Amino acid sequence: MRKMPAVHDPTDQIAAALQRPGHGSSDFDLNPETVLPPGRKLRPAGVLVPISVSGDVPRLILTKRSSALKHHPGQIAFPGGKQDEGDADITAAALREAHEEIGLHPELPEVIGFLPSHETVTSFAVTPVVAIIRQGFDPVPEPGEVDEVFSVPLAHLLKPENYVIESRRWRGQRRKYFAVPYGPYYIWGATARILRGLAARVSE
Repeated sequence: MRKMPAVHDPTDQIAAALQRPGHGSSDFDLNPETVLPPGRKLRPAGVLVPISVSGDVPRLILTKRSSALKHHPGQIAFPGGKQDEGDADITAAALREAHEEIGLHPELPEVIGFLPSHETVTSFAVTPVVAIIRQGFDPVPEPGEVDEVFSVPLAHLLKPENYVIESRRWRGQRRKYFAVPYGPYYIWGATARILRGLAARVSE
């Protein structure tokens, strides 16, 4: 019987990258001319950055938001959302939302660290919670919220050269943003910006 090759576990590499100093990011990083209102209040939110190592290669799990949603319909996103009063902390919020959105039991993810906060155009301060998932699970998309749960090889997302800068009109102005396309999936905006930050840290 042919011996199957061992799956590369990126835990140590990613954990080391998360320890490196760095600044937070923003949806406005590529648009320095944007004037943000002084004294603005950002609402705390947490997203899970779930890296599965249960298959042939490490893969990052993402969602495609429902096309029926009022905000960001059809966009690619991490599982996650705003921190509720009942959440003990931002990690609890990310794990709760991942359970609701994709059926990921809170005991499965092994949290290994955090990326710096990311400010969104919708006035959220998003904390990316990075976790390793060592066993397989069957995703269950939340009806009305998530159209699809899919995964992308982690290696694709950790190569800075795979990211491009594109633009589109938003609120009457031309806005630039990062994108990291993969197959039929157009990963852009806050999700791509957060992943671009992770790729930069790993490549240092």
